Amino acid sequence: MNDSILIVDFGSQVTQLIARRLRELNVYCEIHPFQNVTDAFLADYKPKAVILSGGPASVFSEGAPMPPESVFEIGVPVLGICYGQQAMMQILGGKVERGHKTAEFGRAYVEAKNGSLDLLKGWFGEGREQVWMSHGDHVSEIAPGFEVYGTSPNAPFAITADVKRHFYAVQFHPEVHHTPHGKTLYENFIEIAGCKRDWTMGHYRSEAIARIREQVGDKKVICGLSGGVDSSVAAVLIHEAIGDQLTCVFVDHGLLRLNEAEEVVTMFRDHYNMPLIHAEEQDLFLGALEGVSDPEVKRKTIGKLFIDVFQKYASEIEGAEFLAQGTLYPDVIESVSFSGGPSVTIKSHHNVGGLPEKMGLKLVEPLRELFKDEVRALGRELGLPDHFIGRHPFPGPGLAIRCPGEITREKLDILRHADAVYIDQIRKHGLYDEIWQAFVAILPVRTVGVMGDGRTYDYACALRAVTSVDGMTADYYPFSHEFLGETATRIINEVPGINRCTYDITSKPPGTIEWE
Repeated sequence: MNDSILIVDFGSQVTQLIARRLRELNVYCEIHPFQNVTDAFLADYKPKAVILSGGPASVFSEGAPMPPESVFEIGVPVLGICYGQQAMMQILGGKVERGHKTAEFGRAYVEAKNGSLDLLKGWFGEGREQVWMSHGDHVSEIAPGFEVYGTSPNAPFAITADVKRHFYAVQFHPEVHHTPHGKTLYENFIEIAGCKRDWTMGHYRSEAIARIREQVGDKKVICGLSGGVDSSVAAVLIHEAIGDQLTCVFVDHGLLRLNEAEEVVTMFRDHYNMPLIHAEEQDLFLGALEGVSDPEVKRKTIGKLFIDVFQKYASEIEGAEFLAQGTLYPDVIESVSFSGGPSVTIKSHHNVGGLPEKMGLKLVEPLRELFKDEVRALGRELGLPDHFIGRHPFPGPGLAIRCPGEITREKLDILRHADAVYIDQIRKHGLYDEIWQAFVAILPVRTVGVMGDGRTYDYACALRAVTSVDGMTADYYPFSHEFLGETATRIINEVPGINRCTYDITSKPPGTIEWE
């Protein structure tokens, strides 16, 4: 196994960024919630180093989350960040105090103190460093063996270390963009830990193939192929590992984008020569959705039918014992209850419902250690075309939630063609990769318009495009007026049934940008 750094999660909103920074430096790491990090866990995991994350709690709170004391007894470097620093001091004999006018939130500046420190190589070249603070409580007395190496106006112990034991603690967040030299700090910590920087997609690909072969043996695997990036990369990786032991089931519910079904079938059946069942069930889905306008009823109808259809076709594959899913690492993390309560199931739109239990199948999830951008990198490593693995996210219920109100075949056809023109415009202008997601929604209203010398009474459509850095927040993309005018003209001229376009400039989290 790669040298691994363990990140103990105390609930910080940016814990995943710690993992991202380490993996960008080619070091493998895993995030585990504090309640799962026991003495037995540490003995089994054997990390090369440990990072204690930030978190919203106070060490004074009843039931405050704490790492096991054995973290400091296993002989590896430990880095405490924000709440992690305070927990470290509390356990090792220091003192923490409540705010008392020493809280810091946002940009701050740290000045060096008491000479050099290996963790800070490359820091303080210009006398002070900008960092990002987010703390109410603060360390008021450091633990025995620690020295102070950096201070800020409201954090006299902003950087502390026990060099002999390789324990380090910082009050700020080095993982965020607003700590410009945070990457350097993590590079130094990696060097102190002696980690090999061999976390590459080529290495991961080889290890993943070996693990799949070991897990599956000579048994058969079913993969629910949606045509999205995650399931596609999982399918290609598993097929490389076990060949024709894998069969993909592609459920075509009639709610896909223009020519999408043909592209998926051509790529996987013809190009990759992969066993593929194309479940053409458009009539079933569209029939069930006829007359339905409530968005939640649409979702539930599609979800239930998808499971029923998948089970019908999967049952025809004799001897299948495994179900492959494109579960990603954020999905795994989101399924864990930070409070220590019962874990929740991975979100239903990330997997094929309850089929593993229904059909007695075991799961194969070869991407569960990866973030989204790492999945894309693995896809490139596997040879999937860039235009495919760089595609914008597409919802499981498909165009159903981009068609408010009743769904009809006519509206779906109009929507497909309008969306295709919009995406073509974005690509022609070289904007596709700058945008996190873009799409057209057909509005449930008709408007009067004049085209040439004639009167029209057709649908209006809304254009949507958002940017996002981390998938947590989103903002509208600032198209020029020229682009919007040109695009609206093309849609109105080329798509019968549309006579008006509008651009939606609301800003929402990515998970809520769909229209219904």
